Amino acid sequence: MTKYVEMRTYTLLPGKVPDYFKLYEAKGLPVQTKYLKKLVGYYATEIGPLNQVVHMWGYDSLDERADCRARMTADPDWQAYVGEQRKNFVTMESKMLVPAPFFKVK
Repeated sequence: MTKYVEMRTYTLLPGKVPDYFKLYEAKGLPVQTKYLKKLVGYYATEIGPLNQVVHMWGYDSLDERADCRARMTADPDWQAYVGEQRKNFVTMESKMLVPAPFFKVK
């Protein structure tokens, strides 16, 4: 059962959302889904603060998150991807969300 959802928001340089998605789909997603099994959503902002990408991943525990992220971070393919993607970033923000008692993360 998913007890936590991590929401990450990346603010990118203006006009870089398509470049981010192209590189992520080709090199980031295949590595990330080896380690993070519960993708909740992946979006780009259309209204409000622009040039943002928001993605959410579910975890059963904070220990599971720490373990999955440590293994992913150690992967040379992930390190290479992050090195390429870094040029698109302005800021990164991460929040841990706890679902309301009546909501079940799918």
